[in-house]
Amino acid sequence: MRIEQLKNSIINGELDEKFAVLYDENAILVQRERYLGAIDQFVQIFGYDRDVNLYSVSGRSELAGNHTDHNCGKVIAASINLDIIAVVSQNGSDTVNLKSEGFDRISVNYNQYCEPCENHFGTSASIIAGMCRGFVDNGHRIGGFDAYCTSSVLRGSGLSSSAAFEDMIGNILNHEFNGGDVSNVEIAQLAQYSENVFFGKPCGLMDQVACAYGGIVAIDFKDNKNPIIEKIDFDLTKAGYNLCIVDTGGNHADLTDDYASVPTEMKSVAAYFGKTHLRFCDGNDIVANAKQIREELGDRALMRALHFIRENERVDSMKAALTNNDLGAYFDGVLESGRSSFCYLQNVYTTKNVSEQGLSLAICLTDGFMNGKDGAFRVHGGGFAGTIQAYLKEQDVEEYRTLMDSVFGEGACLVLRVRPYGAVKVN
Repeated sequence: MRIEQLKNSIINGELDEKFAVLYDENAILVQRERYLGAIDQFVQIFGYDRDVNLYSVSGRSELAGNHTDHNCGKVIAASINLDIIAVVSQNGSDTVNLKSEGFDRISVNYNQYCEPCENHFGTSASIIAGMCRGFVDNGHRIGGFDAYCTSSVLRGSGLSSSAAFEDMIGNILNHEFNGGDVSNVEIAQLAQYSENVFFGKPCGLMDQVACAYGGIVAIDFKDNKNPIIEKIDFDLTKAGYNLCIVDTGGNHADLTDDYASVPTEMKSVAAYFGKTHLRFCDGNDIVANAKQIREELGDRALMRALHFIRENERVDSMKAALTNNDLGAYFDGVLESGRSSFCYLQNVYTTKNVSEQGLSLAICLTDGFMNGKDGAFRVHGGGFAGTIQAYLKEQDVEEYRTLMDSVFGEGACLVLRVRPYGAVKVN
């Protein structure tokens, strides 16, 4: 669609119905301005005389299963109404040119950068190269394009800005060059490949699937190549609760080793039993061999393994609670998950800087605030720095937001909505 035509369609309200579904009926005017602004930025960088398309990929909130996905475990996750959007135009070359708001423009020639390179680990360029290589290796078409991106998914917020970006590259390649025939699950799998192999960070598959798929989903990663995804029909807002995420503003510098230590230690316990992942181990066997495991692998590895076993079981009970509309049982699971993550998984703060414990403080403050109130709270996502999650009655949200913002800064408390679609072409 030509740029002027697309802008007119937004101004005339032709995308309002889509905006209402992806965001909120009250956010239509805001999203109109946001998309129009993104188009204008694209024009400034790449020119006006272009055919363009609009894309959106949601962030995600992990609802159950803290650090279980990377060991073939189970999770519950939800797509949220914070997202990354992109204005895209094919350029007829073998190069991807991308400018993200707040970052330098990057160019990646996917024929020249087609193998992992340690010098590029941890960069956006490595993600683009990895996604292109993954598409080619899986028999899909690729091509060059120009893109401008802007995101409301805060970096380092535990809402998976990196997974949303990976999925976005796959989303663009899918619709621009493959007619939309690549499933969002496969896009998520290729995103995990890109992050593991080209970006150089070990990760599970939950973030990528949750950002791409949409809605609330229970995911079983027993077979990573064919995850079992089950939609859960539950509306938290209609139940009278809001999902709040508190961004503590923690420093994510040099935390890759902390994140990597979790799957590494869990897999070391699995290897003790001759298994590849903890999913294929028995909790009773782990306890029976606790003395030997702690001597060989250390106490933390043992506790993290036991966290996995119990958390994986907890996902089933929490899924059943949501399916049966039993919020009391679900909130019990949220609190149990939070305690286990803090005490046994130990991903609430890094031992590299024990004076900085934003997550611990946010949990402490929320615990005091929730005294006598309905709801639940826990560490959110990967942990170590970032965010906590709190479920609050609607009448308690503003008081809670005021408290959290007073400690962690204006806008630290985000009130989210689950959206039904993950990775989509908008126009």
